[in-house]
Amino acid sequence: MALPLPPVRTIRDFYAFEQHVRTCRARRGVAMVPQWYEVPVFYFSNPHSVIGDGEAVVPPRETRELDYELEIAAVVGREARDLPADDRALECLLGFTIYDDFSARDLQRQEMAVGLGPAKGKDFANALGPAVVPLADLADRYVDGRLHLAMQAAVNGRVLSRGDAGSMHWTWPQLLAHASRDATLLPGDVIGSGTVGTGCILELGPENVGGWLVPGDVVTLSVERLGTLANPIAAPRR
Repeated sequence: MALPLPPVRTIRDFYAFEQHVRTCRARRGVAMVPQWYEVPVFYFSNPHSVIGDGEAVVPPRETRELDYELEIAAVVGREARDLPADDRALECLLGFTIYDDFSARDLQRQEMAVGLGPAKGKDFANALGPAVVPLADLADRYVDGRLHLAMQAAVNGRVLSRGDAGSMHWTWPQLLAHASRDATLLPGDVIGSGTVGTGCILELGPENVGGWLVPGDVVTLSVERLGTLANPIAAPRR
């Protein structure tokens, strides 16, 4: 039973897939840091830039390196605080949806060199949808704290990314426990998984997939049981 996405209050996007983190760091010439294995980390994104299925992405004027990110997200359905890092944490959820964390990689690279962010590199478009699927409808795919769902991303019908949501290093209870530690989660809060391995152009290498996204492209994310989320790329505002 699919549910509509409620008004989004906050977005916490985690970094939970080791393959994605390791590959992207290697492309920047840096190794994994031990702290990544000690605590699940996230950043806050912009709830006022949420778009739905079929809505256009308007990229920043300055970017020349527009990217998609293949993720899923949990949507909070009731207030919770200091959740345990076990399956009881999931009782606060409305369900799960697809998340495309569109990214301006050149802006992101510049600001993160300072040691903060991402901020403006992620500020412009957070695509969620097409609906929220309750965990009860996914229970047969929930094993060891992870949802085992096939995922893929296509640009103009050409599949570039394939992965499985079950390959997360950190579990959903661990993410929810960390997000709610000393903080209250409220209905409409969104908890992103982070990008699945191979789930973005940065990781694949723009030279290997025909370059970055450009106006006129259509990005389609498909996740088993969750549906399909498609977004065309518009021209920047002038």
